[in-house]
Amino acid sequence: MSSKERKKYNELLASVKQTERISDIEIEEKLKKLRRLIVLYGIPTSEPNLRPVVWKLLLKVHSLDSHQYLRLVSRGRSSVADKIRNDASRTLKSDGDFQAVVGEHKLIRLLDAFAWQTEERGDGESLYVQGMNVLAAPFLYVQPTELEAFNCFARFIELTCPLYVLPTLEGVHRGLRLVDKCLQIVDNKLYTHLRRHNLTAEIYAFPSVLTLSACTPPLDQVLCLWDFLLAFGPHMNVLCVIAQVLLMRDDLLATTSPMKLLRTFPPLDAQPIISIAVTLVRDIPEDVYDDLVRHCFDPRHEY
Repeated sequence: MSSKERKKYNELLASVKQTERISDIEIEEKLKKLRRLIVLYGIPTSEPNLRPVVWKLLLKVHSLDSHQYLRLVSRGRSSVADKIRNDASRTLKSDGDFQAVVGEHKLIRLLDAFAWQTEERGDGESLYVQGMNVLAAPFLYVQPTELEAFNCFARFIELTCPLYVLPTLEGVHRGLRLVDKCLQIVDNKLYTHLRRHNLTAEIYAFPSVLTLSACTPPLDQVLCLWDFLLAFGPHMNVLCVIAQVLLMRDDLLATTSPMKLLRTFPPLDAQPIISIAVTLVRDIPEDVYDDLVRHCFDPRHEY
């Protein structure tokens, strides 16, 4: 990104942050421009304070209730505390930067607080399902405070992908079916080859769909990919998973044991994955793309 483009980026951010001075329509128009900049250039990593601001703007986290978070934290261990601690101990364990910046205790505290919040708002049961630990991790790593991370995480889960955290993981299983459906549309030869070896997305893509690709290192590339997913919606992760598979296409077609390659995806490289995913949108029929968009949040939508 040139200095001129960076200046434009910063001016746009400054204007979007002035939410009390502009209308909702103007805010949405400026957010559209911001999303376009993210696709074209990403978020400049040379300015470390930029990503946390952009994430909060994209999620529309404009206010923080510190008293509410402290009250939830003060309740201590939730009814799902054992599950949380078991998963937290494994979260990004091999990533030294994450362990140094976040560590296990912050992650446990945030997830316990979220469990208490869902219990108070719902039917008296705490919400915690497999994968939520990995979904919370990037917010804790990016945001400067635990309070900001909690609000971003809660907003992200409740607004954009609530079906991904149902006890049945309904949204995740919908996403996996869409990986198969969209792969068949964009590359029937590769899809047929995988099916010939009894490979469906349920078998090879479950972790990547469950965690919105945050399970695949390195973390810095996960954050770049999440810049894109927060800008355009977590449904785009389905196409990002397909993009990762397409980047392995030649090797997959050349082997009689494709699962050996798919068992562990190659290290994440966000920019080519995003470029391929954006290109794939043009090949997806309108009705299938509508399924894609809705699969994260609309329980009434059937396909």
